[in-house]
Amino acid sequence: MKPSRLLLIWLAVLCVIGVLTGTLRALAIEVPASILSINWGLLLALLTLAIFDAVRLYRRPSPRLDRQVPGSLALGRWGEIHLGIEHDFAEPLRIELFDHVPEGLASENLPLSVELQPGQCCQAGYRLRPLKRGHFTFEHCEISLPSPFGLWTAKRLVGLTDHTRVYPDFARLYGGELLAVDNWLNRLGVRQRQRRGQGQEFHQLREFREGDSLRQIDWKATARQRAPITREYEDERDQQIIFLLDCGQRMRSQDGELSHFDHALNACLLLSYVALRQGDAVGLCTFAGDQVRYLAPAKGSRQLTDLLNSVYDLDSGQRPADYRAAASQLLARQKRRALVILVTNLRDVDDEELLDTVKRLSSQHRVLVASLQEEVLDQLRQQPVQSLDEALTYCATVDYLNASAQCREQLIAHGISVLQTRPEAFGPGLVTQYLSLKKAALF
Repeated sequence: MKPSRLLLIWLAVLCVIGVLTGTLRALAIEVPASILSINWGLLLALLTLAIFDAVRLYRRPSPRLDRQVPGSLALGRWGEIHLGIEHDFAEPLRIELFDHVPEGLASENLPLSVELQPGQCCQAGYRLRPLKRGHFTFEHCEISLPSPFGLWTAKRLVGLTDHTRVYPDFARLYGGELLAVDNWLNRLGVRQRQRRGQGQEFHQLREFREGDSLRQIDWKATARQRAPITREYEDERDQQIIFLLDCGQRMRSQDGELSHFDHALNACLLLSYVALRQGDAVGLCTFAGDQVRYLAPAKGSRQLTDLLNSVYDLDSGQRPADYRAAASQLLARQKRRALVILVTNLRDVDDEELLDTVKRLSSQHRVLVASLQEEVLDQLRQQPVQSLDEALTYCATVDYLNASAQCREQLIAHGISVLQTRPEAFGPGLVTQYLSLKKAALF
């Protein structure tokens, strides 16, 4: 409980009057005794009224609150939190509400100023924007309650427990369900390459059309029908994709509001959505983090939900990546041939270890190394050099990029598919690479 501005103003006025009268008497200036009596009387009355008002405030019941929190929120997207307020006050009352938002969630429009009307329930709300993924718990809500005469305000801490989960930005994934897959991919900037006609499953026979190649003609069916008949193929289905996700220190680089790890998760979920729509099975295996997680490949829309629930509270740690241990773990669990997408950040310090690991995985699976490149490196390389420090920074940046390019070229020379791009283009680039490998029947 603390004094309100009104009480402090009255106290200040009475104190000023007391100081002035005391000063005048000290200067031997006559002051009417009635002024002193009135001043002391007002001070005593204010003190009595303040005590009475404080007792009434102490006995005043707190409003009853109900917080409505969405069960899930998307990283970086604004969400709405609603507060329901019930009370038994017989007169209008203005209160202030401040919800104790967990760390990692940014809020807007707090504290809330709400006017309560007698016999009416009230609704208030504010906006919330998650800054990181995970499980969050709301425990308390603070109410600033004024006294009947407005001389005091009391802060009441109301225990109100609610939970929510913050997932990767999956809104655009489900937004794609309203469109055809091809149109949706084109909107994202994904371009499908022409099929090569190899490694695809037979779909049906149909009449020859302009643009069909001679290799597609089924000569036996043509002889029977006495008209050109071609074979129509469809993409192979029931293939498996495993994300081998690096959760180590190299994924902690930050580009904008999201870390490389968050960009990688968004790209993996985007590709999972596309692959599941194509009829393939998708799985996940993490390494180098505090929690090693494995989700066996499966098909169906349910698998995307399982993926979200598996990674929503996953974060990168301080441990370095151990590629050999990750390969051993995956090979022990995944016996069927699959497309293994190693999502990491290429460095020159462990190119030999990475190459040995990829070779080992390639003996049983098709491997795609997907690497994120820091956008700040391109910015440093393009900045003008006008001082010694800028020259040293430029040379170090170029040397780092050359070492990374050498590591990438070494992988390509051994027949390993490599995707290295900036974070904002990582998702569409990963989908394009997947479709290219699928059309070419390379896994």
